[in-house]
Amino acid sequence: MTIMPLSGASRPPLPQSWMDTPGSFWRTIMGVAKEHSEVAKDTDLDSKRYLSPLLARDGAAEAQDNPAQPGRSGVAWHYGAPLVEQRNLESGTALIDRSNRRVIRVDGPDAPEFLNNLFSQKLDTAADGFTAAALDLDAQGRILHTMTVTRVGTVFYLDTSAEEFLTLISYLRRMIFWSEVTVEEADLAILTLAGAPIDASAAGPTFQRRVDWAGPARVDLAVPRTGLDAAVDKLIQAGARLTGLMAYTAERVKAVEPEAGVDLDSKTIPHEIPRWIGREGSPGAVHLNKGCYRGQETVARVDNLGRSPRLLVMLHLDGSAPSMPAPGAEITAGARTVGRLGTVVDDCDLGPIALALIKRSALDSALGINDVSVSVDRDSLPVEEGKQRGRMAVNRLRGRE
Repeated sequence: MTIMPLSGASRPPLPQSWMDTPGSFWRTIMGVAKEHSEVAKDTDLDSKRYLSPLLARDGAAEAQDNPAQPGRSGVAWHYGAPLVEQRNLESGTALIDRSNRRVIRVDGPDAPEFLNNLFSQKLDTAADGFTAAALDLDAQGRILHTMTVTRVGTVFYLDTSAEEFLTLISYLRRMIFWSEVTVEEADLAILTLAGAPIDASAAGPTFQRRVDWAGPARVDLAVPRTGLDAAVDKLIQAGARLTGLMAYTAERVKAVEPEAGVDLDSKTIPHEIPRWIGREGSPGAVHLNKGCYRGQETVARVDNLGRSPRLLVMLHLDGSAPSMPAPGAEITAGARTVGRLGTVVDDCDLGPIALALIKRSALDSALGINDVSVSVDRDSLPVEEGKQRGRMAVNRLRGRE
């Protein structure tokens, strides 16, 4: 049977009791309709490709990837001297435009508990000024969304990639239920300062955060998009030098920091990126001693009893090859496929380098990608944490210790 909608003229008025009753069918329908309307509005905004106003600066050029790689479009890949610009991080302060990212604003009295129940980071006790990475996992512990969370007063800002934004904000809105929270996009642009510290206060950031990573000293700023050009001018006056995303990407690869959509696949679990597991002195992206969240069982099992089947590592690529392999290419050891390639970039000192997810059993093997020889950077391998407590307990029960 097909139910035809009534026209506006013939639609009978809805009973007032439907709209007044808490938890009523009417409120549920209106809530779902509002959510779909908001997501549709976000989708409509995404139909226009973002282009940073800084692309109008002298020498600015977007990445010429074909097809386009996640995280690179809409901002300057370089400003005319890509390899020279990498020296800005060593001899001064590099200013990198990362305004192609999106920021979600979560506020309300239930915001700390709401976010803590959803993500891998411990957020229910986060103080004003707290910042750390966080992950959204599926029930099997595989990574669905990545983000950096910063708390400013009562507000939590979730900085995520443009590719992850729509599904992440939609998921957050679906999970509100009776929580007293608001979830909306913040009209903020992310800028990164890397290298020597400078006073960034003149740029008027909504927030700024020091980033815990293995690269050069780094501070991220969130400035209103309407004032992006003016903020950049203030930072240049303070001593920063405009530097393309290529230089930042080279540092990101050397720091073994993945970019969602290019370095992670549908099977990636947190332990495959060891720096993302919170240890003493670093919050990482996964807090090992917090309450329940989706995917926690896999995190706990791997941490206590096993090891991840793969690791994210840095590769050195043979620079004499006529062309570099594309992200997603299969990495082989002989006739066996042992991994997948992620970000590929040229470094001013090391030449072509890349990130890759590789099976642990193949880390010492001779590796290749089609006709390109590659080798694992041994310094990118994690320091083993020693014997796992869960495994030691199992062995004792079995009489093996």
